[in-house]
Amino acid sequence: MARYTCLITVGISSNNLQPMLNETLKSCSMDIIYDTGDYVMARETPGRVSFPKLVTVEIFVDKTIVTEEEVRMNFVIKNEELPLQVDNHCRQVFTQVSQAISHNKHWRLIETVGG
Repeated sequence: MARYTCLITVGISSNNLQPMLNETLKSCSMDIIYDTGDYVMARETPGRVSFPKLVTVEIFVDKTIVTEEEVRMNFVIKNEELPLQVDNHCRQVFTQVSQAISHNKHWRLIETVGG
């Protein structure tokens, strides 16, 4: 199973986070499956790759650290594919989602810790 994680802190009002986060995921060809406000699950739209390669994105919003101007989120991007190559499909989607979040004009990127 391929799995990539990233801890991101952005400067945005917590009230504006959900719509902007959903919009960002949709721009990366992700369908929102589950959304509770502090947890979002999205899956890659089927059809481009085989089923085991479909990527799931899980986002945990740390409500204990949320302020009026900052939100910390933990991203987990994974699929059932064995990461036999460095540039596998899951890694490519991880890069795409990370760049979409980093370059989003609706918030200010404060910190990124990825692995």
